[in-house]
Amino acid sequence: MIEKQGFVMLDGGLSTQLELNGADLSGALWTSRVLIDHPGLVVDAQRQFLEAGADVIATATYQASTAGLLRAGLGQDEAERLMRGAVGLAIDARDEFWSEPENRAGRFRPLVAASLGPYGACQHDGSEYDGNYTLDKQALVDFHRPRIEILANCGADLFAFETFPSLLEAEAIIELLEEFPEIHAWISFSCRDGLHVAHGETFADCAALVSASDQVSAVGVNCLSPEIIPSLLASARHIQVPLAVYPNSGEYWNAELQQWAGQACASMDVTEWYRLGARLIGGCCRTSADDIRGMRMRLEAAVS
Repeated sequence: MIEKQGFVMLDGGLSTQLELNGADLSGALWTSRVLIDHPGLVVDAQRQFLEAGADVIATATYQASTAGLLRAGLGQDEAERLMRGAVGLAIDARDEFWSEPENRAGRFRPLVAASLGPYGACQHDGSEYDGNYTLDKQALVDFHRPRIEILANCGADLFAFETFPSLLEAEAIIELLEEFPEIHAWISFSCRDGLHVAHGETFADCAALVSASDQVSAVGVNCLSPEIIPSLLASARHIQVPLAVYPNSGEYWNAELQQWAGQACASMDVTEWYRLGARLIGGCCRTSADDIRGMRMRLEAAVS
């Protein structure tokens, strides 16, 4: 895609699109609740991103873990079926979209990325934005291994490890990938400013670590303010794998109040990000299918 199209258009905030479509995401299960109660809404949202121009759609598994689903009252088998089923829903959305000839004109067959967030995202306490866990690397490996095992053979084209706050948790993922040599992935980090990931290590150091793995196809940043992206991209310009950026709207999550705050940006400067080396570009929280449509239009104009 990058060689022939110039960029890869990622999707936007799945939770945002689900809410726009009427889904109720209240409670600890978040998007997993929709998987249980209204799976058709997930397919609809992913289809809307594809229609808007997304080349990759992420599964509704970012915050899912068997431990969290067990706490919500599901049995072990049911929890695993739900997570695997989420990949199946994304594949259904992609295959349905691609089966219509008019959708193939000038497009690559879209990919499905199995999305997995960090340990903090599954704790529902906002710690994915600081990485101040009490777990060591082995405990993080033990936490992530069963999640990867469940999704490893479900038909996703690649994995997306998203919003990782620290070098330590990234090291755990790199170590785990060696146990699953068939998996290729991108890894993206949450960041506190224009140089550092959320826990405090430099993004350049984190990007260098993960990009050294043969199983890492891209490295980037997500779930952050668009304003700090240029500095982050500049700090990682020496990285040899493609760079990914998919920020929030400009608003930020107040974990204490459990609500969004701040102001959304008038527009995303995707052409500047592309000029600075980003090749996987999209949106995260508070970005919709309409936002992705606008981003793709501006990128196509920039590379033509």
